[in-house]
Amino acid sequence: QVQLVESGGGLVQTGGSLRLSCAASRNIFSINAMGWYRQAPGKQREWVAAITSGGRTNYADSVKGRFTISRDNAKNTVYLQMNSLKPEDTAVYYCNAHVTTMTQIYDYWGQGTQVTVSS
Repeated sequence: QVQLVESGGGLVQTGGSLRLSCAASRNIFSINAMGWYRQAPGKQREWVAAITSGGRTNYADSVKGRFTISRDNAKNTVYLQMNSLKPEDTAVYYCNAHVTTMTQIYDYWGQGTQVTVSS
């Protein structure tokens, strides 16, 4: 079981920056991958970025070059640095922890944090 708590959302102007944090209730070193998703009003939740336990990162094309995902295992925290924000980045951002065992797969979610980018 993993509890995730996001923070760092808010209102920012176009071109601005925000850093989201996701604090986990247990050590994240053994979690296979952690990621960020977002959901805009009236749209489906979409994947934004992910980082594996080995530190490999991947990004959605829409955020590549603007967002950076990172992890601090000592603090059990994953970050999403968002630069050059656009109005279309407005959404609720959710942290995800993806855990696989020999027999099962688990996905854990945070409660979400609102990001609003004004034009």
